[in-house]
Amino acid sequence: MRLTTPTTVTVKAVGREKLELPKHLFVLAVLAIELLPFYMMLQISFKNNVMFNANPWLPILPGATLVENFRFAYHLILPYAANTIFVSVTAATANLFFAILAAYFFARYKMPFSNVLWSAFLTLMLIPSVTNIVPLFTLLKKLNLLNSLWGLIAVAVASGQVFNIFVLRNFIEDLPRDLFEAAEMDGAGHWKQIIHIVIPLSGPIIGTLFILSFLGCWNDFLMPLIILRDPQLFTLGVGLIYLDGDYAKDWGHIMAAFFMASLPLLIMFLFTMKLFIRGLSAGALKG
Repeated sequence: MRLTTPTTVTVKAVGREKLELPKHLFVLAVLAIELLPFYMMLQISFKNNVMFNANPWLPILPGATLVENFRFAYHLILPYAANTIFVSVTAATANLFFAILAAYFFARYKMPFSNVLWSAFLTLMLIPSVTNIVPLFTLLKKLNLLNSLWGLIAVAVASGQVFNIFVLRNFIEDLPRDLFEAAEMDGAGHWKQIIHIVIPLSGPIIGTLFILSFLGCWNDFLMPLIILRDPQLFTLGVGLIYLDGDYAKDWGHIMAAFFMASLPLLIMFLFTMKLFIRGLSAGALKG
């Protein structure tokens, strides 16, 4: 019988630490690269152009410039942020509402050629969204939805259906059928089955899809640029590009506005991180 001496244990522990060191250094390097843009945005938001040109890389102590830059950013992005929150929340909510109904139908009921219909539906995921811009613009013009937040919401709801239905349909299919049969025996209709069975048991994945839909609407730039014309209706993505002047750029104002525009996303992700991870884990287990 081979005995393990304390010296052997120490050597093995040191060997493992040497193997772990490159991994830790690699992770730290990746984090540094990922956080560099955020660091630059934050420290430049404390400066004016003179300070930025003199020292673009290192931060300075916040002072009067901090107050002036963020006061300007607050008054600038407040109406844009209100429009963006309205569009993102409304579109994400409507997106999930229609996706749950469609996923429930595809998962629970089979009709002739349902597989063909489902396959044809999934082919929409293969079509690049850029190819639909011209016919989409023409359709919105005929429907009088140009230069309207409701037109932007309608586009966001329609474009997010395929992915959400695809994920929810697979999730609902894996739910125990005994629950639906018991609900039907108790006289529960489709709405009650969705409210009392599908939504509670699919809560994590629904929350994850809501977050993804919200982020997609919040970060959308192309469609608001095409649809909106009135500056009072601009979302953040479109409104912030007008900070980029033709002849001069006030980098402190620009970075302060970008920082304040990113705060809602940071706060939302901090409070919903556990739900987001739990939804991804549930989806992986179901798959």
